Amino acid sequence: MPKRKIGIVISDKAQKTVTVKITNYVKHPLYKKYMKKVTKVYAHDEKNECKTGERVLLEETRPLSKRKRWRVIRRVV
Repeated sequence: MPKRKIGIVISDKAQKTVTVKITNYVKHPLYKKYMKKVTKVYAHDEKNECKTGERVLLEETRPLSKRKRWRVIRRVV
């Protein structure tokens, strides 16, 4: 089963590619406080339908290019 994550599109300028920001909350091992960890990934958007600011569901896939390892499944409301 491939991994799935929800993120926010921060750039849609490339053709068939969107840049997505994924936010995770990680508990600090010593201080037990939750910290925000942000990861930026590139995802394949076949129909160029995602716009900046939208929430999208991503699915992990085989390498599509040098940096693209994710594919946009659908937009999330």
